[in-house]
Amino acid sequence: MALPQSLRHLAPVRLRDDVRVRALAVGSGLIPPRTMHSREEAELLARLAAQARRIVEIGVYEGSSAAVLVAAMPAAAELHLIDPFGHHPSALPAGWGATQWASRRVVARAQRRARSPGGGDGAQPRAGRVTWHVSLSEHVASDWTDPVDLVFVDGDHSEEACELDWVKWSPFVAPAGHLAFHDARADRPDGRGLPGPTAVVARHFRGAHSEPGWRLVTEVDRTVVVQRAR
Repeated sequence: MALPQSLRHLAPVRLRDDVRVRALAVGSGLIPPRTMHSREEAELLARLAAQARRIVEIGVYEGSSAAVLVAAMPAAAELHLIDPFGHHPSALPAGWGATQWASRRVVARAQRRARSPGGGDGAQPRAGRVTWHVSLSEHVASDWTDPVDLVFVDGDHSEEACELDWVKWSPFVAPAGHLAFHDARADRPDGRGLPGPTAVVARHFRGAHSEPGWRLVTEVDRTVVVQRAR
């Protein structure tokens, strides 16, 4: 059972952000994973996942968005989660980090809920398959061969790393498939984000010279979704 939020707020910030303490609490279910997306972004990811047969998430952290994808994806779908874990300065704020053990437990709990009667979409239980890749995304991509219906880019947020994720993973997106960039709307009046992903989206999808064979289809809060042509 999760601790009440009022009780969690009593803990000093230094304790709440301690990687080892958080891992124990998150992995045990005492506190929820830190949510890195808004409600509107979660709804968007769920809609995209519901149409997908194979999903790749780059950057798992504590598993909050992975739990959304697991709950929404079809029973026969597969979700590939890529994260090297540990602290990475251009992927997370200073002092933040996650452990493979805790994040796996978060996603496993989401799988169990999705498999229970009435789980997932509230009607039929879901039982999508999850595969973990504890590695850098470019290393996984170097051995990848399968088409993907949805790629969620939310790992290293430096411009170079985000560009590399685009270059490495966009060729695998199936016709009519989607690639979503998180933290990519810092240049929009109604948006938020970080310089790296925002620059990559601006270079490839805004202005007169958008990426051939792709189109920007929707954007919410910090997330931009592009779609490959059919």
